[in-house]
Amino acid sequence: MADHEGHAARRPGLLTRRAAVALAASLTVLALPGLARADDDPVVGGDCASLSQFVTACAQTPPTSGGDTQATSSSGAGGSGEARKPAPKCKIEKIEPPPPAIHLGWKGHKPGDGAVYRIFCPETFRVGTFWAPDEPEAELVDPAVLAQQAVDRMKLTGPDIIISPRPGGRGLVGMPVWLAAGQSPTTYGPTSASASAGGVTVNVSAEVSRIVWDMGDGTTVTCEGPGKPYKKAYGLARSQCGHVYTRPSPSPDGFSVTATATWDVDWEVTGPGGASGELDQVRQSQVAVNVVESQAVNS
Repeated sequence: MADHEGHAARRPGLLTRRAAVALAASLTVLALPGLARADDDPVVGGDCASLSQFVTACAQTPPTSGGDTQATSSSGAGGSGEARKPAPKCKIEKIEPPPPAIHLGWKGHKPGDGAVYRIFCPETFRVGTFWAPDEPEAELVDPAVLAQQAVDRMKLTGPDIIISPRPGGRGLVGMPVWLAAGQSPTTYGPTSASASAGGVTVNVSAEVSRIVWDMGDGTTVTCEGPGKPYKKAYGLARSQCGHVYTRPSPSPDGFSVTATATWDVDWEVTGPGGASGELDQVRQSQVAVNVVESQAVNS
């Protein structure tokens, strides 16, 4: 049984990913279509808060997750009470003389049909060009900063750990350990959010691409999907997202198991100086698993 059954293939890489800039010039603010949730229940309500007098971000508010899970701790970024500064600006200037017709900045348009502009964002060191039918303002809000602010509003957390044997119980040396992660908007995704400022709107979507399990005995297990929770019907079968301990835990506290999730985040901006890009977010959760030697029974 494949643990990643039904799970889309993910992009490789943990901390280094491309940052693609696709510059456009539409002044129309578009809404991305809703992303499919891991379960069939709709999200009710929303979380809309002013990040500053210049920036507004809105994120889905997921329902309180239930289920038989055993995550004992989680760490993540973001918080509704954090004070924020106004989003930094990017400098915009018209390219004079106009670039030749073969320049990619024209985006299929011909010289004389609008113009090509240069954009420089000192806060994030973004440099590029874009076409616009009309001359934009000399300064625009940095979309990369808005993207990060939208990510902060998502309140992404570490994995919702589902492990067998369960924390508080006992596992045996040589017996399979099953590893899985619960799939909710904040612990696995998919989830989405947006941030707006100065006529620029950034739409952001996020989902976990992989989880690296540090088993506490010097070994790690990398799972591209969420894994499958153990069921009695599986018997002594091994999980593709699993582990087998070859020695007992050194203390009654057990082995400390750390699950590190990498969130793939895609962002796209609509409005003048539009761009798109990708970034990674990393979150962790921990549990303890007690593993003992099996004891022979004397007849």
